[in-house]
Amino acid sequence: MSRAEFRRAFPEENDYVEFKQGVSRNQLQDTVVAFSNASGGVILIGIADNGDVVGKPYDSGTVDSIHQVMRDVHDPGRYSLHQLLVENRSVVVVSVARRQEGFCQSSSGVVRIRKGTRDEPLFGAALQHLINERAARRYELTPTSLAVDDANADLLENLRGRFGWATDQIEERLVETGYAIDGRLTVAGALLLSDDPGQVLGKAHVELLRYRSDDSVDYDLRLTIQGPLPDQLEQAVRRILDELGTELVVLGMRRYDLPQVPPVVVREAIANALAHRSYELDRTPVRILVRPSSVSILSPGGLPEPVTVENIREATAPRNIAVIRALRQFGLAEDAGRGIDVMEDTMLEEMLDPPKFEDNGHEVIVTLPIRSAVAPVERAWIRELERRGTLRGPDRLVLIHAARGEALTNARVREILQTDEGSAREVLQRLRDTDFLEQRGARGGATYHLEGSLAPPAGLRLGPIELADLIETMAAEDAISNADVRAATGLDRSEVRALLAKLVREERLLQSGERRGTRYQAAGKSSG
Repeated sequence: MSRAEFRRAFPEENDYVEFKQGVSRNQLQDTVVAFSNASGGVILIGIADNGDVVGKPYDSGTVDSIHQVMRDVHDPGRYSLHQLLVENRSVVVVSVARRQEGFCQSSSGVVRIRKGTRDEPLFGAALQHLINERAARRYELTPTSLAVDDANADLLENLRGRFGWATDQIEERLVETGYAIDGRLTVAGALLLSDDPGQVLGKAHVELLRYRSDDSVDYDLRLTIQGPLPDQLEQAVRRILDELGTELVVLGMRRYDLPQVPPVVVREAIANALAHRSYELDRTPVRILVRPSSVSILSPGGLPEPVTVENIREATAPRNIAVIRALRQFGLAEDAGRGIDVMEDTMLEEMLDPPKFEDNGHEVIVTLPIRSAVAPVERAWIRELERRGTLRGPDRLVLIHAARGEALTNARVREILQTDEGSAREVLQRLRDTDFLEQRGARGGATYHLEGSLAPPAGLRLGPIELADLIETMAAEDAISNADVRAATGLDRSEVRALLAKLVREERLLQSGERRGTRYQAAGKSSG
């Protein structure tokens, strides 16, 4: 965009446009609050008061500062960050939407609203009018038809113990924490203290559907998981992990059972769905779709304000505060604001593809990929290396590429990690200094190779032709089994089965026996 085009698009500040030269915490808060309580707007950072483009870098420092302001503000509207280039000068665009429920306040408690070019504070009757107009009671605090006396005694005692309440103060504490009101259980209370919350709350359960292929439209298994919320969560996690199973990898004398998806990630994804779903949508349960390549968790209701798919890691806004508080007391959910971090960081640590988040307006979908560009044997080999020293997140992926025979350069590591030159240099030097990589050459001509003693399993360092030759050589010495080849190569059972079948078809191996007794010999070796 040229300066003239920018001037035409944003001639001056108004009800919906604010110019700011930098990221001033207090001033930015004021405008975010004012836009959230009015009709929304855009804040253009890097613009002088007179509309001149002075520029503001769209870098991690600026982005982090804006996210921190949003965290400091109480209940802002949904927001997103973008970069606008005006004749090669960067302008940071902060789009703030009108808050649909409740109202927004600054960290100091001031309520403002946008009027023309001013962020006006509200007092007295004007403030009361906005509060009355925008106030919203959380649905989880709505009383149900269940009396407190209807609560399951064992569930109530368990809840009391988790929170550390005195026995003679239970009813008082239930009211204070939002689980009861006027002698009746609230929605949150019924979810935790009723044997079957669905009797009063509709489809307040979990439904698991299993599909045999990724493109199947018909499921072959349907399970309904009911009961109090903590039980639903634990049963659903256990069932998914049973369905997924693990990848068994044998490296030398060690066996590794690698989870298809880490249990903590499964638990947190389902905890988020149960804690943040809209229980007002009582005709739809939380649904879990298990397919060969992924697990998807579908939670009724869109993301609560100000959370969006783009800022989901930075912004927090629990829809059902009393519910999530209880799940944390039970040790079934992470602390506030850490759930998404734990999911993404754990998948990265395990070298698995990251979770995917979608919000289609009426439900939030979290998809956990099962397949990854990093093979199970490579994940197991990295665990072997971790016995020699500490590896950081990016180190693992760089070593995988080195194990595949690549001569690594700074440019190649930048490409692998999607990072800058300095960060790539730091990774390479750290792995060199801890004897994971060997440096050959210097300065711009330096290349880095896997240290000689760290030779990975044959399945990582040999290509298809070399692997076939290795297996044929083994079979020439003695009859071999699938397990023998797995131990020698680090490949998994299905990969070995495919290799052996190919060699039999090519008449390089002879097959005898059945099932676990199946053995293979080189075609030129006598079976007598």
